[in-house]
Amino acid sequence: MNIKDNLREYIDAGYPMLYINAYEEIKADTLIEKYSDGKHLVEWNGADGLVDFKTKTSLLGNYMRLDEALSYLKNTDGLDNHIIVLKDIHVYLNDEYPTVISLLKSICQKINKGDIESTIIIVSNTVKIPKELEKFITIFEMDEMTQDDIKEYIKSYLDYYGMSVAPKRLKELSVAFKGLSEYEIDSLLNLTIAKGSDFNNSNGIRSIHEQKRQIIMKTNILEMINVKEKISDIGGLNNLKQWLERKARVFKDIDRAMEFGVDMPKGLLIAGIPGCGKSLAAKATSALFEVPLLKLDMGKIMGKYLGESETNMRKAIKLAEAISPCVLWVDELEKGFAGVDGSGHEVTMRLFGTFLTWLQEKQTPVFVVATANDISKMPPELLRKGRFDDIFYVDLPDDRERESIFKIHIAKRRESDVNKIEYSKLVNKTAGFSGADIEGVVVDAVENAFADGKSELSTDILIKAIDDTKSLSVIMKDKLKELQDFYKNKSTFKSAT
Repeated sequence: MNIKDNLREYIDAGYPMLYINAYEEIKADTLIEKYSDGKHLVEWNGADGLVDFKTKTSLLGNYMRLDEALSYLKNTDGLDNHIIVLKDIHVYLNDEYPTVISLLKSICQKINKGDIESTIIIVSNTVKIPKELEKFITIFEMDEMTQDDIKEYIKSYLDYYGMSVAPKRLKELSVAFKGLSEYEIDSLLNLTIAKGSDFNNSNGIRSIHEQKRQIIMKTNILEMINVKEKISDIGGLNNLKQWLERKARVFKDIDRAMEFGVDMPKGLLIAGIPGCGKSLAAKATSALFEVPLLKLDMGKIMGKYLGESETNMRKAIKLAEAISPCVLWVDELEKGFAGVDGSGHEVTMRLFGTFLTWLQEKQTPVFVVATANDISKMPPELLRKGRFDDIFYVDLPDDRERESIFKIHIAKRRESDVNKIEYSKLVNKTAGFSGADIEGVVVDAVENAFADGKSELSTDILIKAIDDTKSLSVIMKDKLKELQDFYKNKSTFKSAT
């Protein structure tokens, strides 16, 4: 819920408990004071106990324990016409602290009955809601700075120092700063000044991207992947590569594209045989679009407390949108949402619903690349038109593609030997090999050549490595046939080849 437009209204309406999900406490304090409408403000925090909200000086014996402070406020007139701001309390909102939860519930009940006129405001960067307090709490999210807000902030900062940047550079900086707080933006601008750097060069942008990496690492929900792969590293999959190259032209000029009437790109689903380039395609998409690659780990989304998993999913989506433009890679989709066919936990089904709704409705430049091996048991609504821009399946590489994959992997390791290999012999020996199988053959062959004291990689060494490899089509024969039949008979899937 938008905090600027609604906080005062909810305080005036007598809602007993408001939960502000915020990392920047100082910014939250400013908004609370602005919308308090003359009510007395008291704060409890883990470091200082019960303090005056504005001065942070101790109050009434400095009740350090939260249960003591709440008990005091409940049993005196210390609540009437007050706003009680509670910080650092998310650690108490669980079964280990039943007294705290009971006291909060009792205070909320007194507010609801009209016995006291007060509001409790919890400020925390973590949302934890005990079931006993669910009906009393309204959650607010701090508003992200828009690109226009960031532009104005940068301009005012540079004006203060008598500096300026070209309009094009200002736009680049404002896009790069998306997803950062005022404090983080201010710190990076200060760092650039301290280094004596020019805002018109590329060093500033690199510092911003590193700061974004730090933010993502600290959330422990999303991961920012260092991408070295390029679209040219994909052997075969020509239909998919051509499709991505067209999308890249739109994504890299999204403002002008949307002015022209083009819809915001949503993303794509790549499903099919394991080891045939799905993950490589996700990484290459990031490089092609020239934006960061974020990876969503569903294992890290799942929490043990009521509402925690849903909060983590919303946080991951919000973070991806804040850092956009970016590519969001959801790997092994079928494992992350296992059981959404009706056999799974209701939390997983709610998460799946949240994800699908966001895919359908998102209007931010977050390009989703979902990869999966087997989606035959996923609900049909995943494939409904409008979720993804397109859906591709990848199969085992054909003769031409296997030759291309061999050349790519040999060139990476032994470029001088690329033109010395008899590829027709390799292709004839590797029917049913996946791209990952072929990479494994090249890795083994290069190592064997070095260990045996050879001066170059030869066709014979590669063939020996092939003979020593069990291909995916042998290891997963029955399952592969089942997957191939499923994808080839689905009209919604386009061949990536």
